[in-house]
Amino acid sequence: MALLLPLAGFICGLVLAMFSFSSDLKSLLSTMLARLFIPVVIIYNMVFYKAGSLGLMLFSFFSAFLLFFIFLFISKDRLQALCFSYTNMVWLGFPIGLALFGPNVSAPMIALYVGGSIFGNTWAVTSVSSEPQPFLSIVKKVLKSPPVIALFIALIFRFFDVQHLQKHEIVDLVYTGSKWGMSFAGMCVLGMWLRITRVHTNDLIYSSKVAILKLLCGVVICALTYRFIPIPHIEEYIGVMFLFFCLPPAANIVALETHYHGTGESARYIASGTMVSCVVCILYGIVLHFI
Repeated sequence: MALLLPLAGFICGLVLAMFSFSSDLKSLLSTMLARLFIPVVIIYNMVFYKAGSLGLMLFSFFSAFLLFFIFLFISKDRLQALCFSYTNMVWLGFPIGLALFGPNVSAPMIALYVGGSIFGNTWAVTSVSSEPQPFLSIVKKVLKSPPVIALFIALIFRFFDVQHLQKHEIVDLVYTGSKWGMSFAGMCVLGMWLRITRVHTNDLIYSSKVAILKLLCGVVICALTYRFIPIPHIEEYIGVMFLFFCLPPAANIVALETHYHGTGESARYIASGTMVSCVVCILYGIVLHFI
């Protein structure tokens, strides 16, 4: 089921992209993903907290931070550095994570997503905008983002001891439905998006080189974290942590670029990066399960 559902969602997306209503459907699924499915999963995992989540949030935040400045040093281009560091944990990360590691991986994936999302919400606007952003404006944007709102709701639930409920079958049912809805919707949107995106050979070559650099950074950062940072249950989470470095640029970068610059240069980085990332994730899955 963990493998079939994301695959079914991706195929549905490829097929549905041929119809005129696909644009509205893509917008609807994206909204449900960002404002319903993912917040529900975040709230559940933060209420029924598992040790190590805070460490994983900090890991993904500081990993993205390091990746940004590593690539900025190489390319001198803030947009390319953002594409290198702000990863697509939503449309691709969750479905691939569930497919590779099974349903029990939700908690660490959520923690990694929250950390990366906070980085993206604080850094993306300043990277794509030609004008400096006021600090208070950035703070307001972060506080209004769905993952942060979900964290506040989870804290309220924990304050009222919801985590000590003896019977929460209905809550578990809602969580399970949201988790699978997140996987299917994410891959469906990805399929619709890739169907209409044109990518040239040079873009794929560039993205392949970037992916190799990102994987090398991932090996070093994960190895140092495993050796020196005392994250609880890191032995169980290290595979998911490395997946963070296999993922492509976040899709909403192009929306921010279009809004602030009036350009869409990042679209080709995102599209080619997604295609290369799909291959990388498949190879990673083969290494995990067959070697």
